[in-house]
Amino acid sequence: MKITSVNVRITEKEDSRMKGIASILLDDCFAIHDIRIIEGDNGLFIAMPSRKTATGGYRDIAHPITPECRKMFEDAILEAYEKEKAE
Repeated sequence: MKITSVNVRITEKEDSRMKGIASILLDDCFAIHDIRIIEGDNGLFIAMPSRKTATGGYRDIAHPITPECRKMFEDAILEAYEKEKAE
């Protein structure tokens, strides 16, 4: 699996921890949209797309299973975020 495209939209608002929204394309054939870029206590991280459950919690719609895959997503998205922010 290879990330073939990353698009980031900066959404920085005052008093908001959400810094942007990303979409990625895998192997030029599978897209994942609405990945949030969040400013946490220990720096930036990504939050996968989710929906609210009947009990009021949230559940990821799509997410990486392994830590290596999560790191690959996070590295690519945060790199694209930094590039977009610099422009």
